[in-house]
Amino acid sequence: MPSGYSFVIADDHPLFRGALREALAGIGNVAAIHEAGDFESAKALVVANEDVDLVLLDLSMPGASGLSGLISLRGIHPAVPLVVVSAHDDPATIRRALDLGASGFISKSASMEEIRNAVQSVLAGDIAAPVGVDLGVERDPEISDLIKRLQALTPQQTRVLGMLAEGLLNKQIAYELGVSEATIKAHVSAILQKLGVDSRTQAVILLSKIGNDPLQPAS
Repeated sequence: MPSGYSFVIADDHPLFRGALREALAGIGNVAAIHEAGDFESAKALVVANEDVDLVLLDLSMPGASGLSGLISLRGIHPAVPLVVVSAHDDPATIRRALDLGASGFISKSASMEEIRNAVQSVLAGDIAAPVGVDLGVERDPEISDLIKRLQALTPQQTRVLGMLAEGLLNKQIAYELGVSEATIKAHVSAILQKLGVDSRTQAVILLSKIGNDPLQPAS
């Protein structure tokens, strides 16, 4: 087995992936840097590379809707640190990303040194947020309540919710996760109860609220 850090870079802009790769290479002791240009590829890389040490995730990329992409990846490998990299670097987005399990947040306007420092900080077990930004508190009571409900989901429930958002049926989710359809039905029931909704559709709509707010649609 190779020694050294293994990273996943998930961003749909090749030039920015190159910049992140350069920043990571400067850390030293890097064994592998995997790249994905869309969310499906990012998920596949995280599933296939259980030894990955850190994931850098763009919030606006094909197949992902804002913070909902973060939620889905957290469900796949809860122990792997996820660092959000985004041009949407307002305090509300940063705070919500950290509340939903991100280990750090890097603005796309950050320098190479700032990127390296943030990554090294997260690898050391700390939380990395942009310096000098007052994250404040959540002023939207609906979003605040939703974040608390999402935080109550188990990793497997979080993963199932992400797959519901992709439009997968129970039998498809069961096949993907290697469990019985009855197990998935039980997960879905628990998810609906914890989110306080009555249907899969309502759960997906609820998830889209955290996905699209406060982010703007990707250009």
